[in-house]
Order: sequence, then C-alpha cells, then structure tokens
Amino acid sequence: MHGLNYSTTSELHEVLEELYRKYNCFERIKPDPLQFVYRYTEPRDMEVAGFLAAALAYGRVRQIEQSVENLLKRMGRSPFEFVVNFTDSAGKKLTGFRHRFNTAGDICELLGILHGVLQQYGSIEAYFAQGLEPDHTNVIGALSRFTGGLLQRYQRDAGTVASKALRFLLTDPANGSPCKRLNLFLRWMVRHDDVDAGIWKSVDKAKLIVPLDTHMARLCKILGFYDRNTVSLATALEITQGFARLEPDDPVKYDFALSRIGIVEDCNGRYRPQCEDCELLEFCKRRDSF
Repeated sequence: MHGLNYSTTSELHEVLEELYRKYNCFERIKPDPLQFVYRYTEPRDMEVAGFLAAALAYGRVRQIEQSVENLLKRMGRSPFEFVVNFTDSAGKKLTGFRHRFNTAGDICELLGILHGVLQQYGSIEAYFAQGLEPDHTNVIGALSRFTGGLLQRYQRDAGTVASKALRFLLTDPANGSPCKRLNLFLRWMVRHDDVDAGIWKSVDKAKLIVPLDTHMARLCKILGFYDRNTVSLATALEITQGFARLEPDDPVKYDFALSRIGIVEDCNGRYRPQCEDCELLEFCKRRDSF
C-alpha cells in the first residue's frame, strides 16, 4: 500500500475493525439499496431483487430508493415469479418507469434476458457459476463471462445488438470499468454477516472485488491504497489487493462500513467540524487531504 509502513498498516487495520463494529450492523443498512434484498425471505426472490437494486444503484441515494421501490412494487409479491414468467403483457406493468436515463424499455429487455436464464438455470447464481474457474484469483473473468453471456443472449433473441443503456446495466469489466454495481451485487450475495445476505455458496468471498464508486475511491486514496489519478478496473484491483493484505480471506469486508462515511456521514474529502469525531481523521491529516 502506498506510503504505509508496517506500524501504519497495523494501525489502519485496527481502525477499520473499529469502523466495521460501528457500521456493519443490520440496523444501519437503510438507505443502502441492499435493504430491498431483505424485503423477501425466499433466496430466489432475494437474488432477483438484489440484482435489480444493484443495477439501479447509480445517482442520488434517495432517487435510487424511490426507483427500486417503484420497480419492485410493479413486480408484485415475488420478483422471481414475475421474471421467470415474464411476457410482453407483464412488461406493460412497467409502463412509465424511469430511473435517470434507464427507461421501462431497458428494464423489460433486462428482465427478458433474466427470464431466459431463470428458465434454463433456475437461478442467477447457477448461471454465474458456470463462468468460474478454480485457478482464477478473482471474479473478474467470471463477471466478464456473465455480462458477455447475457448480452449475447439478448442479441440472439432480439436479433440486434444491445443498446448503450442496456450495456450500462450489464457493464463488462473487459472494457476497463470497475463495475461497481455488479461487484456490489456479488458482495451482497456472497458475503455473509450482519449486513450481507450470503445466499450464494458457489463463489469464494476471497475472490471478490471492492465495489468502487467516488466515495470509496476518495477514502481509499486518503488511506493510501492507491495513488493513480483515474478510477478504473485497475484501480479497483489495486485497492482490493491492499485490503487483501489486511484480510486475505475477505478483502471486501470493510466496504459497507467505509461507504457509510461517504454516503451517510456525507464525507466529501474536505474538513468540517464533524471530522473531529471521525475515526479516519488522522489518516486524512497525514495525507494532507484537508
């Protein structure tokens, strides 16, 4: 990790553990879109709700909440049943839906792809797992096969290439994107603690990648996990490797806790009086962040 010696690394690990104890509890999930996974008790419903909530996890927090709430309400009591039985007629229930630049049509195309996957494989996990290789050090290869395969299914069935809006919902890491929303979905599904649901059993949590957005990128740069100027897949991998030095078996363990500082505590990297109560204050001072 950039600029961190052994004593600093040890100190950082202690601070991260403190943040984990403070923030990583079920009662603190809201307003995170992960909340929608826990609307359901059946794993197949939790999986579909999580995939859609993660897909729409861009923009302002309140806007994300409203959009996911709106979408799931239109889908009825069981997201899985809605998707596995999806038809053009069912798609009319989404008329008028919009989340920023993604329209009802984009969501219908996505649900049409998932319909085929669930019909054939029974779950999103089973489809994702076919892209896993034992010698892969992380999930990037499987994630690329996953999104690439879904888009190929669309092209085969629709007879045309996917739109830019649909490809945004199914970002391929092969293009250099950190794939924040898909890695967020994997964290929810694979890890199991007071926050993450852990309903997938075929993926090793040690191979997960940090879901990198602007909040995490800012904090991880302050903490010395990277020093590059761009936020890309390479950045996410470098940050994940840094966390793996602290927690080899669970490199995304601290993602939720750190993201609370950016999202809930509204940290913007500039000094404010409330920074005096933040566990990361000393690291910010050392990095001349203020």
